[in-house]
Amino acid sequence: MKKKKLPEQHNDFEDAFIREIDEDLKNEKLKRIWDKYGLFIIIFVTVAIFAAVSFETFIAWKDKRNQEMSDTFAYALNLQNQGRNTEAFAVLNRLKDSERGIYADIAQMQMADMLIEQNKLPEAINLLQEICNNDDFNPQLHDVAVLKLASYKLNDAPANEIEQLLAPLTSEQSLWNNAAKEILAMLALREKNFAEAKRLYQEISLNPKASDSMKSRALNMINVLE
Repeated sequence: MKKKKLPEQHNDFEDAFIREIDEDLKNEKLKRIWDKYGLFIIIFVTVAIFAAVSFETFIAWKDKRNQEMSDTFAYALNLQNQGRNTEAFAVLNRLKDSERGIYADIAQMQMADMLIEQNKLPEAINLLQEICNNDDFNPQLHDVAVLKLASYKLNDAPANEIEQLLAPLTSEQSLWNNAAKEILAMLALREKNFAEAKRLYQEISLNPKASDSMKSRALNMINVLE
């Protein structure tokens, strides 16, 4: 005997009923999850949104701050070019004290240069010494400050003080290796240690990383010392 086929309307009702049950089960499951973890979900989403907004805000603030620092430094240079050195120095000093960062470090270097241009060598040396003693200072600018300080101390500072100051820059890895050796060669001449001076000049002349002008100076000094 053949099984009686159910009417199509009955099948639709059955499918709708099953879907409704499934939906109820899903809603009940979601309700249980929410009852158990709802607070944590809210906290997680809130923290995620806050972190994203805070990061974007920080980036925008940093960009704005950097632009302000750049504008301030440019303003100080403009004052200096106009001969308004006292005002320029005051602006650079405020920039230096405003925060730690590249513009604050550049401001200090510029202040040292201004003092040197005004023949205020003791004040310039004190500022350069302060920079050299600052481990948080920009490394590249720090090395430049060391070279400047060593060169200005050549006249009267003890030899061992200058040698100790330049020691970190004499390694082959240092970008300022040849510049440091040239200052040490001048120090050797000051101390009448001509053999040491000649040795240093020879190292500079044979170093492929030395500039042409530096090699030329070294070769000229070697000829003088022959």
